[in-house]
Amino acid sequence: MTQGITNAVQRFFAAVDTRDWEGVEALMTNPFHLDYSSFGAGPGADLAPADILSAWKAMLPGFDATQHHLGPLHIEANESAATARATVIATHQIADAEAGELWTVHGDYVLKLVNDGGWKLSANTFNFRFLTGNPELPALAQERAA
Repeated sequence: MTQGITNAVQRFFAAVDTRDWEGVEALMTNPFHLDYSSFGAGPGADLAPADILSAWKAMLPGFDATQHHLGPLHIEANESAATARATVIATHQIADAEAGELWTVHGDYVLKLVNDGGWKLSANTFNFRFLTGNPELPALAQERAA
């Protein structure tokens, strides 16, 4: 059971990093609870995957590369639901940025999953720790993605 959960989580973030939006959406429930409030994004909310992906598409393709590196997953599960916790280092790169090419966010994910004939993510809560690199890169990425 835990291997299926691990595979779903790893496929999800690999799909985000390769911009496989259909693959990302296929691994999300509708609605999907997204909470980046610890990073200043307002309160968590239940959203349609299409709305989440619309926001991600407006920024992530503006980076030359991203990598969500997850630490080992701590999984608590039964047959129908699971919670997976992991540290994350999310590195974002723009190769030609004059003021520094990397923006890296460090924190923890608390991921909720449901088993509906296969494991899907139903929630992602990000707990921010710190960031390093060029804090101007997200705005530059949005400009490049537009």
